Amino acid sequence: MKPDTNMGLLVMAVTIYLVRALPLALLQKEIRSPFIRSFLFYVPYVSLSVMTFPAILSATASFWSGLAGFLAASVIAWVDGNLFRVSIGACIAVFLAELVI
Repeated sequence: MKPDTNMGLLVMAVTIYLVRALPLALLQKEIRSPFIRSFLFYVPYVSLSVMTFPAILSATASFWSGLAGFLAASVIAWVDGNLFRVSIGACIAVFLAELVI
């Protein structure tokens, strides 16, 4: 490894440690605010969505087929909720969109 890479790894490690350790060290009492509690409850879901959505649109040959798969998956998940059917429906929608486009 290059020296710059080692420094980058060190900076990332310290940053990740501080983000995880500081709340434990600073917050001694239970959080009672309903707003903050609900905000913290949804943070993992929002983080996952923010990382996943751009990947969905760029994973196919075109933006439009990725959007078609996303929309199909959203509708099927809303109506049915079965993960297997959602994934199969999204794959079929992307396949059909690729044939058309």
